[in-house]
Amino acid sequence: MGRRSWGRRLQQQQQQQQQRAGSAEDGGKRNGAGWEGGYPEIVKENKLFEHYYQELKIVPEGEWDQFMGALREPLPATLRITGYKSHAKEILHCLKNKYFKELEDLEVDGQKVEVPQPLSWYPEELAWHTNLSRKILRKSPQLEKFHQFLVSETESGNISRQEAVSMIPPLLLNAHPHHKILDMCAAPGSKTTQLIEMLHADMNVPFPEGFVIANDVDNRRCYLLVHQAKRLGSPCIMVVNHDASCIPRLQVDVNGRKEILFYDRILCDVPCSGDGTMRKNVDVWKKWSALNSLQLHGLQLRIATRGAEQLVEGGRMVYSTCSLNPIEDEAVIASLLEKSEGALELADVSSELPGLKWVPGLSQWKVMTKDGQWFTSWDDVPHNRHTQIRPTMFPPKDPEKLQAMHLERCLRILPHHQNTGGFFVAVLVKKASMLWNKRPPKLQGELAEPRAPVPPSPAEPMAGCTSDTSELESKLAPGISDTGAVERAENMDSSGSKRDGVCGPPPSKKMKLFGFKEDPFVFIPEDDPLFPPIQKFYALDPSFPKTNLLTRTTEGKKRQLYMVSKELRNVLLNNSERMKVINTGIKVWCRNNSGEEFDCAFRLAQEGIYTLYPFINSRIITVSIEDVQVLLTQENPFFRKLSSEAYSQVKDMAKGSVVLKYEPDPTYYLNPCLVLAPPASLMPVASGLGTRVYLTRTLGAQKLDQSLLRKELNSACGPQ
Repeated sequence: MGRRSWGRRLQQQQQQQQQRAGSAEDGGKRNGAGWEGGYPEIVKENKLFEHYYQELKIVPEGEWDQFMGALREPLPATLRITGYKSHAKEILHCLKNKYFKELEDLEVDGQKVEVPQPLSWYPEELAWHTNLSRKILRKSPQLEKFHQFLVSETESGNISRQEAVSMIPPLLLNAHPHHKILDMCAAPGSKTTQLIEMLHADMNVPFPEGFVIANDVDNRRCYLLVHQAKRLGSPCIMVVNHDASCIPRLQVDVNGRKEILFYDRILCDVPCSGDGTMRKNVDVWKKWSALNSLQLHGLQLRIATRGAEQLVEGGRMVYSTCSLNPIEDEAVIASLLEKSEGALELADVSSELPGLKWVPGLSQWKVMTKDGQWFTSWDDVPHNRHTQIRPTMFPPKDPEKLQAMHLERCLRILPHHQNTGGFFVAVLVKKASMLWNKRPPKLQGELAEPRAPVPPSPAEPMAGCTSDTSELESKLAPGISDTGAVERAENMDSSGSKRDGVCGPPPSKKMKLFGFKEDPFVFIPEDDPLFPPIQKFYALDPSFPKTNLLTRTTEGKKRQLYMVSKELRNVLLNNSERMKVINTGIKVWCRNNSGEEFDCAFRLAQEGIYTLYPFINSRIITVSIEDVQVLLTQENPFFRKLSSEAYSQVKDMAKGSVVLKYEPDPTYYLNPCLVLAPPASLMPVASGLGTRVYLTRTLGAQKLDQSLLRKELNSACGPQ
């Protein structure tokens, strides 16, 4: 470094030191001016925002001050008890009778802590809210125990800290275990987990007939989605990575014929400007602009249109945004209804969530530009604005057509009504095929004439989005609409280019430019010598669907075995060339490092126990609550330290993985649950135990933290 450069650097350092000294002297002034922690406090004011929504009259008369006051308050913490019903009730009992009681009469920083209350409209008291903000929860010593409980239960998948209004769309979707569900814009995955729970409403059915395909355009967010979904351990979830506005149409094999896959339920929670999230995303206050909605409207309409195309007749699609802007809300719905010409209609769901407060959708609205210029109709828009403002942003001109749409059936949730964020929801039901999917019948026995060019769909697809829909539909049986689309059972894959049961990533070079290259999905052949030792060792029931087992490698030893449902297997085998699958299935077996010396080289995986357990007929050990406490509180205990009843069941067993089953006394606090111990050898056991105790903490097959377990047991049931 030269002498001059060194001099300049020394001078800069001296100036920085003087500035820091001045900051320390004027600290009181800065704090008084709104500085906190070195960052200026964001001013929760935006005159253009207030002018815009006052002009549109989205807030009932006389409630504007309450509306703005609620937006300036921090969003209360809300949590949802996740998991399947038997576990959810156990966690609810623990929360209500232990942790919530400890919050009574507690004050933090002079503020009385409000005991969490159930959301009045959420079924079975499985969602709660409190006035405790995230900041108070994290930093208050009095709430440390409660915060640790929330963190640990969130990590194990028992609790999801989810905003209240985002719980509404899955509830209105009204999904059942036999439904095929598409979540078009799924990340980060809180709504997807709700849908998975609905599939597994009956815990006695390990493989529901339905499934969830969760999609997101962002490759990195897809992995966050995988993390969320894996907490529930379902074989009926698939995560894919596509642009939702041109997500490919899939096909399935039905009795030897290829049929297009239509979904019974579609969740369309589209990207939006997010001005309903001002209470938690304070940056929206200074960044809000009417231009955001104008730029997103086209994409939102394309996504909603693509969803409607893939919905089965009689199916239900929920369109939702966390925006209050009618350009992103009613304008999208009105345009979609107008173009469908009766194929879609808005469902009246006003009575489906008793206790939820909402205001009806608007039937009239105006469009405002970034600089505050208003337009009431498309005819008023000058030509130089046509690229920014589109005719689909305005309400329909025909009063009869507008009235027939019943836009008042849309739900807009305002923050001040139930202390939530802002939200918009519309529920659509498909009554008939979309007009642009219908094709005239061909004459049988005559040479087919060249097909005329297909006009673009009303959704105005984005440039660069390619879809294989036209290619697939060109091979469909003649004279049918989209719900009857059937393809002949022809082998559409190039001969010899793909091995049976191997579902690799799409060959498109465009796909490979984004994200990571995924390993293939390889189904285990029926004659694979890998499976018989597993079947014999665990005495698997003959009904076990071994054809649904897959691995992620085509070469070398198979380290993990995954399980998918029969329906997802069908989807995977018939669509590997047209969709990018990030993850699917649930891990059920893992290879032991030293397992070759045992009768079975594979141990049971904790996350897949609920899927496997109904088929396992051996190596199941019934333990007592005292045995569970021994396993959790003692370092690597031998089976000799367990009760005589448990020891008698295992003393003559061969080494390998076992299942520990706890059947509690019905009068006892704990609810029934399955527990798994999958160590490489029979003894010691504690290094591979998964269980649920009073705190309902799910512990996987990793090394147990004995000190933490002792602490939890002491807090839950007294010193041992």
